[in-house]
Amino acid sequence: MNNNQKSIERKWWKEAVVYQIYPRSFKDSNGDGIGDLRGIIEKLDYIESLGVDVVWLNPIFSSPNDDNGYDVSDYRAIMDEFGTMADFDELLAGMHQRGIKLVLDLVVNHSSDEHFWFREAKKSRDNPYRDYYHWWNEEDGKPPKRWSFFDVNGDAWKFDETTKSYYLHIFSEKQPDLNWENPKLRQEVYDIVKFWFDKGIDGFRMDVITFISKDLPFRELPEKYQGNFVQYYAEGPHLHEYLQEFNREVLSKYDIMTVAEGPGTTTENVLDFVDEDRRELNMSYHFDISNLGHKDLAKKLMSPDGWNFLEFKEIFKKWDEVFAEKGWGTVYLGNHDFPRMVSRWGNDSPEFREISAKMLTTFLLTMRGTIYYYFGDELGMTNIRFDNIADYRDIMTINLHKLISSEGGDLDEFMESQKLIARDNGRTPFQWSDSENAGFTSGTPWLKVNPNYPEINAEAQEKDENSVLNYFRKMIRFRKENEVLIYGKTEYFDPESESVFAYTRGSEGRKLLILLNFTDQIATANVGFDYQSAKYLFGNYESFDGNLKPFQSVILEIYE
Repeated sequence: MNNNQKSIERKWWKEAVVYQIYPRSFKDSNGDGIGDLRGIIEKLDYIESLGVDVVWLNPIFSSPNDDNGYDVSDYRAIMDEFGTMADFDELLAGMHQRGIKLVLDLVVNHSSDEHFWFREAKKSRDNPYRDYYHWWNEEDGKPPKRWSFFDVNGDAWKFDETTKSYYLHIFSEKQPDLNWENPKLRQEVYDIVKFWFDKGIDGFRMDVITFISKDLPFRELPEKYQGNFVQYYAEGPHLHEYLQEFNREVLSKYDIMTVAEGPGTTTENVLDFVDEDRRELNMSYHFDISNLGHKDLAKKLMSPDGWNFLEFKEIFKKWDEVFAEKGWGTVYLGNHDFPRMVSRWGNDSPEFREISAKMLTTFLLTMRGTIYYYFGDELGMTNIRFDNIADYRDIMTINLHKLISSEGGDLDEFMESQKLIARDNGRTPFQWSDSENAGFTSGTPWLKVNPNYPEINAEAQEKDENSVLNYFRKMIRFRKENEVLIYGKTEYFDPESESVFAYTRGSEGRKLLILLNFTDQIATANVGFDYQSAKYLFGNYESFDGNLKPFQSVILEIYE
C-alpha cells in the first residue's frame, strides 16, 4: 500500500458489495401479489450465488403503506403483507448461515399518522405525546411556508381540527415529522434501534436522516434558500449533536454499518457526518448523480437535452477525492428512489442493453467506496415506461401529476419525464422466469410486471455463461480478488473526453487501468499509457485492440 493508504482502517463494510432488495417486488410466496419475507427466504441460495456481502431491505415494519413502508406505524412489528417476526428471524438466520449480513431501513425523521404516538398526540394539546411531533397553533397565524415532497399542494403543514393546530409533514400528510428536539423521542428511537441490533441485524440505512433537526422556532425561509428547501432542511442547528449522541448511546456499542441517506450533503460538508473522528455515521450517499439532467428537480422534469457526461464524470471524481484521507464513500447508480440503471445511464435498446449493463457493472465494481447494487440490475432489467398515470403506484408521481394538473402545467411533458425517472420504474417485480408474471407471483402483482420478462429473466440468464447475471457474478469475484479495487488510490485521466471514463486504481506496486466507453460509437482514450505492454484482465468483450467498441469496458494491468 502507498502512503495514502497506510492510514486506512480496514472494515468489513468498506469491502462490502451491498445488494438492495425492495421486498414488495422481490418474490411473492403466498399469491397475494406482494413480495414478502418468505419469498426472500425462498431465494436465499440465489442471493448467496451472487457473491454479495450485505443485503439491505427497504422498510419491513408495520405500515399502512401510504409510502410503501416509509410511514411506520409500529417499529417493533413486521408489516402484515410481509409476514411475521418468526419469518424475519428465519430470514436473518438464513442470511447469517450463508455469510451474508442484513441491513434494515430506519425511518425516524417521521412516522405514520397511524402510529400510537401520533394518535395520542392528536387528542389534545397537553397529551404526553404531543411533543413527539411538530405543531403550529392556529392562533399564531399561518405557519411559515415549508415545502412537502409528496403533498398534492406542496404544503408541509396540515391542519388538525381536533386541536386547532397544524402539524409538520415534509413528506406525505400521513408522515408527520418526529420532534428530535424532545429527548424522550430520541430515547424512543435509540430503544427501537437497540431492539433490532440485539436481534442480530448488522446495520441501518437511515432514511432522510439529515432532516431530523428542525429550525425552531419556525420562521420565514431565508432568501438564499428559496427554491432550495432540501439544503435548508439538511442544515438543522442540532443535527450533528443528535447524531453524535446517537453514536455514543447506541451505534458505537455494536459492530454494525450505518449509512445516511444524505439529501443536502455536499462535498463541503459530508466529512462532518462520516469522518471517523467525529463519531457519527460510517457512510452517506448523496443525490448529485441522481439529480443530473433535471430541468425542474421539485417537479421531476427532465431536460430535453439529457444528462451531461462530463458532469457525470466530475461528480464521481469530486466525491471520490473528498475521501482521499478521511471518511469513506458510497457508489451507486440505482435504488428504490430512481429508475433502472441501464435505462438511466446505459442504453436499454435490444442492441446495446446487455453490453451497456455489463459496462455499468464494471464501472460500479471498480470504483472506490462501498458498492450499492439494486436488485434486478444484475439482469439488466429496464424501465417499464408507463403511458397512463393510472398504472403508477408511487405517491410521488401520483401527487406531482395532481399538482401539475391543478397548476395547468404540461402533463405530457411530465409523463415523458416519468418514463425516464419515475421511481416505479425501479420497483416493478423481479423477473425470475418466462412464466406468468415473470414467476414473481401466482396472483395479481401489486405493480405491473415489465412485459419484456420473456426476454429478460434470471432463469434464462442462469443457463447463459455470457449473460448479464453471470457477468455480475464474475465481476464481484474479480473485485474481491483484486484488493486495489477496494482500497487502492484512484487517479483520473482524459477528463475532457465526452465518450470515455478512464481511471487507474492502485499504486506503484500494482496499478489497474479501467476504460469505459459510455457511448454506442467506437471511442479512444487519451491516458498516456502503452497499451501494448498492458495485460488485459477483464472486460465485457473478449479482447481489446486499443479502440473501445460501443459500451466496452476494459480492465488492464499496466506497467510503468
